[in-house]
Amino acid sequence: MEDVRTRRGADIASGHHLVVANLKLKLKKNWITGITALQRFNTAFLRDTDKLNEFKIALNNRFQALQDLLKEEETNMEDNWKGIKEAFTSTCREVLGLKKHHHKEWISVETLDRIKEKKNKLVSSLQQIAVANGIRSTDVEYLV
Repeated sequence: MEDVRTRRGADIASGHHLVVANLKLKLKKNWITGITALQRFNTAFLRDTDKLNEFKIALNNRFQALQDLLKEEETNMEDNWKGIKEAFTSTCREVLGLKKHHHKEWISVETLDRIKEKKNKLVSSLQQIAVANGIRSTDVEYLV
């Protein structure tokens, strides 16, 4: 909301007034997930020497098989690139795996606990005041 104003209109013996608001709305694009989506591999595994060696061996085996296949057949540059890309992505998918997205929560559990604790303190203080003033406890819950 950018701006909110009340407009006093015709007096009709009511306490209501017209409220006018300017809103700014941001539209988001819906991303299509699927095969065409960018695949991010978990490259943090490459810091581990065992995983790095496993990745190197698997990639060398794939490229060796691709070279043998390309020597037998006569192919153009596009087919060569598709083979290289497929060998690399399949090796990454098998050895490294896809990167998992961890979205940060916008409000923590501690904050929620503090909000609940504050509300409980408010209710208890209102109940103490209500007992002193002779108000029923159901009315106190309504006030919160």
